[in-house]
Amino acid sequence: MNPANRDAEHASLDLAVIGNCVTAALIDRQGRIDWWCHPRFDGDPLFCALIDPPGENGGGFMDALPEHPAGASQRYLPNSACLETILADRAGNRMRLLDFSPRFKQHGRIFRPAMLIRRIEPLEGRPRIRLRIRPRFDHGRTVPRRVLGSNHLRFLGSEDILRVTTDAPISYIAEEQYFILDRPLTLILGPDETVQAEVSRTGANFLARTHEYWNEWVRNLSIPFEWQDAVIRAAITLKLCSFEETGGIVAALTTSIPEAAGTARNWDYRYCWLRDAYFVVHALNRLGATQTMESFIRYITNVAALDPGGRLRPVYAIIPGQSLAEREEPGFAGYRGHAPVRIGNAAAQQVQNDSYGSVVLAAAQMFFDRRLPHLDDEALFASLEAIGARAAEAALQPDASLWEFRGRLEVHTFSSVMCWAACDRLMRIARVLGRPERAAFWQAEAEHIRAIVLERGWNAALGSFTSSFGGAEVDASLLLLRELGFVSAADPRFLGTLALIEARLRRGDHLLRYDTADDFGSPENAFVICTFWYIDALGAVGRTQEARRIFENLLAMRNHLGLLSEDIDPASGALWGNFPQTYSMVGLIISATRLSQSWEEAFWRGS
Repeated sequence: MNPANRDAEHASLDLAVIGNCVTAALIDRQGRIDWWCHPRFDGDPLFCALIDPPGENGGGFMDALPEHPAGASQRYLPNSACLETILADRAGNRMRLLDFSPRFKQHGRIFRPAMLIRRIEPLEGRPRIRLRIRPRFDHGRTVPRRVLGSNHLRFLGSEDILRVTTDAPISYIAEEQYFILDRPLTLILGPDETVQAEVSRTGANFLARTHEYWNEWVRNLSIPFEWQDAVIRAAITLKLCSFEETGGIVAALTTSIPEAAGTARNWDYRYCWLRDAYFVVHALNRLGATQTMESFIRYITNVAALDPGGRLRPVYAIIPGQSLAEREEPGFAGYRGHAPVRIGNAAAQQVQNDSYGSVVLAAAQMFFDRRLPHLDDEALFASLEAIGARAAEAALQPDASLWEFRGRLEVHTFSSVMCWAACDRLMRIARVLGRPERAAFWQAEAEHIRAIVLERGWNAALGSFTSSFGGAEVDASLLLLRELGFVSAADPRFLGTLALIEARLRRGDHLLRYDTADDFGSPENAFVICTFWYIDALGAVGRTQEARRIFENLLAMRNHLGLLSEDIDPASGALWGNFPQTYSMVGLIISATRLSQSWEEAFWRGS
């Protein structure tokens, strides 16, 4: 077997994420940086070994391995996004890698350059190590030209430059030769800018201040009594997926990690889906992360302003207005050899009517949360009313659904309910603003939509709501009808829907999103967020112990650092799909806060 095939087979989602809300990198268990898009989440993947095996002409990466490696351990520094990897060799020597992206307060603002920093320290003995830095430019097509300076290397492409400033021996790095690690070393990767201060001192200072920043951020979170570590890690990961300049939160940091082996379900998730908006805001609200929540709502309202007529696309770039035209990159072999690798996402051209409800639900927080400014924002209300008008028009029209079917359009029950939710929340906002005439208008619109959904989205023979009007299939989004307030948890119609979903979609302790064939065949793996929705539904109908057991089981499916991707193979427990998945981490946060004992209960019970 050649090395490229070996690397392709061994690729996994046992990865750590580091970042600073501008850029982010994924690092494997041996400290190899396998993914880093520069200068931001949706940029060119300079390190792309995750989807293209390393080799002479393969994907870019960066590593620092001892000669004759003999073991590795990995953890985050407590309550932070700073990663520690300890490597040993067969002679008993040990070394430590400390990886992070700088993020801290400076001059009254957040310092967050598009930069990675790696500190390499000897822990025991005198390990012999080799440093390899092999970026690729132009989506893997270009091997950059390398230029050596006295204390830096520059990697030059046709348009891009990556600079590595270091106090490590440049010649050893350039020739990829082993040398003895007898002192701490620092590597600073980023734009082609001179590092003014001494490199080692800069690295140590940035690490201390970045660790302090994350500790302070975590200290201000509201977390449940139970599963604190899991919630903290999920919260940090959610924060790392936020692009702070605009407030957008990406669905994941990767592209084209397939939903299952042997499938063409390979999508680019480095963008912002409106369907996530309500759930992300809900999770941030429960955490008390109000600044991130407010920034995300601001992003959503900016998106809404792109079309004064209220028409929304399902997905937007992290800088709204940029094109998401989808293309395939044949130069990448794909994760574990699963091509194609896609850049951009054609879902931006789809009709997904649930988006209107998602935006109104998320923005409604601005009118009810007294921690946030502008509670009486009439301009925002006018913008949301334009979206509501679109929702009322689209409520009974066919669409691709939140599942983004590419080959069929139907009137989907969940999309109709989300349009109802847009009208219902506008009614409630109008009441808060003292606008009774608008409240009456939106109440009438909501009641009209609800009556039709109850008639056409309900299948009396099955005793269940169905995925589409007049249909006989179910999908996991129907579990959210209770969440949205469309029906109560005690409503026999919801209980019947829950029972049918269990019978058709449950696989062990996991839930499929649907079980019917779509454009790419029948789904094989469970969709992680759907299992969290199921857990929440079980808790709501009083099956709390079962909900807790399934929740604990799902926590056990996380990787070694507590992260989740989009999908799980119910048979093997293997993670699939883009990573780390914002939706999955949001689901974890919401379910944990709902299922946990209160702090008072825990203390009284002596927990």
